[in-house]
Parts: sequence; C-alpha cells; structure tokens
Amino acid sequence: MAAYIAGKMPEATDVAVVDMERISGGASRETYRFRLTWTEAAAPRERRLILRRDPPASLIDTERRVEFEAYRAFADSAVPVPRMLWLEEEKAALDHPFFIAEEIAGFQASPQVLLSGAHEAVLPRVAERKWTILGEIARADPEAVGLTRWLEAPVPDACWKRELDHWEALLDRDQAEPLPITRAAIRWLRANPPPPAQKLSVVHGDFRTGNFLYDEAGAIHGVLDWEMCHLGDPLEDLGWSLQPIWTFGREGKAGGLCSPEEAVAIWERASGLKADPAALHWWTLFNCVKGQGIWVGSAAAFNGGGNRAPIMIYPAWWLINAQDRAMMKVMGRL
Repeated sequence: MAAYIAGKMPEATDVAVVDMERISGGASRETYRFRLTWTEAAAPRERRLILRRDPPASLIDTERRVEFEAYRAFADSAVPVPRMLWLEEEKAALDHPFFIAEEIAGFQASPQVLLSGAHEAVLPRVAERKWTILGEIARADPEAVGLTRWLEAPVPDACWKRELDHWEALLDRDQAEPLPITRAAIRWLRANPPPPAQKLSVVHGDFRTGNFLYDEAGAIHGVLDWEMCHLGDPLEDLGWSLQPIWTFGREGKAGGLCSPEEAVAIWERASGLKADPAALHWWTLFNCVKGQGIWVGSAAAFNGGGNRAPIMIYPAWWLINAQDRAMMKVMGRL
C-alpha cells in the first residue's frame, strides 16, 4: 500500500502505512482504515485514510468505478460524503481492484448502537437528517453531477422493469431452494406496474440506517456504501429505506427512527417530489424482492466457495426468513 501511494505522491518521501486494520461488516468490499505518514517540504505529514478493496467474491457484484464516481459526484454538496483520492482498476498492486478515500473519523455507523436506547432523544434529528439527505440525492440532476457519463439513463417508464428484471435474474441464478413468497411478490409486481418515474434521479441503492456516520447529537457526517448506485426512479431509494426489514425490531419505525409517514413527509419537503402512495407501495415491495436477491446471492457466494468469510453467510442466515415475512407484511398477507 505504501509503495502504491508513494507512486501517486512524487513530492513525498518516507511514505509509510501505519495501523492498518480491517473494518468488519462489509460484504461487498473489504474495508480497511489506516494512517498515512510522509515527509513533504521537510515537514512531517499525516492523513487518516480508508481502503476499499474488491473481495474474491461479493455479496453483490458491482463496479468499483461506479462507487468511486458516485462519491465524487456529491463532494462538497448537501450530501455529506468522504473525499475520494485514488481509484485502481487493475489487480497488480493489491491482487484486486480498490480505491482509497479520506476517512471521516470519530463517528459511528452501527444501527445497533444508535437504537440501543442511549441515543433515543436524538432519533428525531437523525430521522430528519436521514430523509432530508435522501431527498437531496433525489433532487440532484444526474447530468449536472457528472454521473450520466458512468451510469446508463433509462427512460422514465422503464425504470421499474429494468430493476425487477435484474433482481429476478439474480434470484434465478443464485437460489438454493424454492422461494414461493418471493415468486408471488414478483408475480404481483409484474401484474401491477408503477407509473413512470416522475423524474430520473440518482439512486443510492442502499440508503438505510447503518450506512451513514452519525454523532451523539444526531448529526449525519457521511453517507457510505454507494456500490449499488444507479439512475432510476427516486421512489426506489425511498422504498428501500421504508422496507420492513430495516425497522431493527422497532415495529412501525422506518429505519428504526420514526413513522413511515414522517419519513415520507421529510423526503417530500427535501426533494420537491411527491410520493404517490400506490407507486411507493410498489417500490417498497420491489425492495423486499431486491433484499431477498442480496441475501440469496450472499449465500450463493459462500456456498460456492468463492468467499468463505462468515459475513457472507450471516445475512442469509439472519434475513432470508425475515425478508419473507416483510414481503408478506407489505402484501397484507402476514
């Protein structure tokens, strides 16, 4: 790592990587934090950095270029993100492609810590910030932020079909056993398509409690995990944030934070868009199917031997049955 960075910083000498440690929890990229020290203009320097490296097999297959460019698109905007430094798409340096970013240090991401009771007084502020930021993502112009160069732009009435086709194909490929509830949900989704997207938006793809950095006062300092970013219907992101799997055991609380009605109202104010209830219902159920695709794909990566890390099998063990129940709840069949 030090040798690679030294090649990117010709003005630096004595480049060293210190205290590198892996951050647990990520199943789509290996994530490490470290301190970079070097000498420049006869003065010692230091920087806290993050390494995101492709694993041998992933919970989801994504392009690291997409994640890197999504972060860069929202730099210095109303959407707080870490600053990107270098993207390496070849395997020579670290055996797998990777990118390096500045660390937003001193904050917490764990939903379990946030929802443990110690932060109860600030949960309304977290909710306000969470769905305001999601509204800012929906409001952004994909072309103005530079993402149409990297992401395919579907026509508004094709957003739903492209996403449903994609996740159904992954379920077809990866399922290890029949999934009758998921297949029933897919049949309903195809029989009852949503209206065309009211605008083409940047879709984060995994905007949920657990994928942002917060402090004890309830402020949000960084939105993380953009690896599933794409262009599509802004209600897709809203529906993912509302799907029941993310209540974390706090029944009736979107993301474990507030009522779904409050979350939608915050999002509408920030985005300037409207969340048609029927369309949002479609996208919420779709996101239950998408979630199942992720958990089943994670199990397939583990069972196939491509990645035997425990984090790969844990989501399947923990969430496949819970996701079935979430689907039944959204369909009114629980």
